[in-house]
Amino acid sequence: MAAAFHAAGISALSDAPRSGKPARYDSATEKRVLMLLDQEPPDGYSQWNGRLLVEALSDVSDDHVWRILRKHKIQLQRRRSWCISTDPEFGPKAADVVGIYLNPPENALVLCVDEKPHIQALERAQGFIRLPDGTAVNGFSHCYKRHGTTTLFAALDVVTGQVRTGHYRRRRRREFLDFMNGIVANNSGREIHVILDNLNTHKPKQDRWLKAHPNVHLHFIPTYSSWLNQVECWFSIMEKAALRGGSFTSPRQLREAIDAFVKAYNPTAAPFEWSKAVVHQSSPKSLYANLCK
Repeated sequence: MAAAFHAAGISALSDAPRSGKPARYDSATEKRVLMLLDQEPPDGYSQWNGRLLVEALSDVSDDHVWRILRKHKIQLQRRRSWCISTDPEFGPKAADVVGIYLNPPENALVLCVDEKPHIQALERAQGFIRLPDGTAVNGFSHCYKRHGTTTLFAALDVVTGQVRTGHYRRRRRREFLDFMNGIVANNSGREIHVILDNLNTHKPKQDRWLKAHPNVHLHFIPTYSSWLNQVECWFSIMEKAALRGGSFTSPRQLREAIDAFVKAYNPTAAPFEWSKAVVHQSSPKSLYANLCK
């Protein structure tokens, strides 16, 4: 040791490299596991799981299979849904809408408009259940009675966050125009920008109403991208706050509950802050094996 220290100095005191136990698996094993996920699962199964992978790869330990899945953050049992826009004009349409969110036209009214059709008036018992451990869980009865439906039109002011609503029996072009006429009448002479989805009631081939209202400008989001319309955020808030825990014996009672929520919501409303300047169109990857690249 002394001779080694004199020859190599302080570095001689460190452990020398050791061969250790030979590696049992390599990158080829990792690729085999990922490529197997791209194959059809065994008969009788709709998807792969960890146990099936281990059985199909008899020479790979279950620990190493799970190690590879964790490395690539693959969760086989988690199922999520998505809606992918196939609009060839996704870029220009998304840029138009996002540009309005980030820089609304000065002195103009910017609205996000959409409708929530066929909201059911459901009557069911509300209350709580005491679990064996003493915990009290709020909920409602699984059984319910249907008492009809109503359709809600809503316009969210992008600048203030306040919402204007309208109740209708159906969702047609005439109901949409009636709702829009009310908005135009309350903002006479003002420039109005309206963000909408691509429902056929919003964009007929010959739009005589739009020609009669030159101060109204429609901006259509790309197809299958309702998340770009901010009024959808408000619909979600309204659903959780006013409908999910309610019991209604008639459509009128349902409409009254929605109106009461709007009345309580608007005085303290705040705009949704859109912060992403660029929105990219995405698509699912086709092969797990590409993760090795």
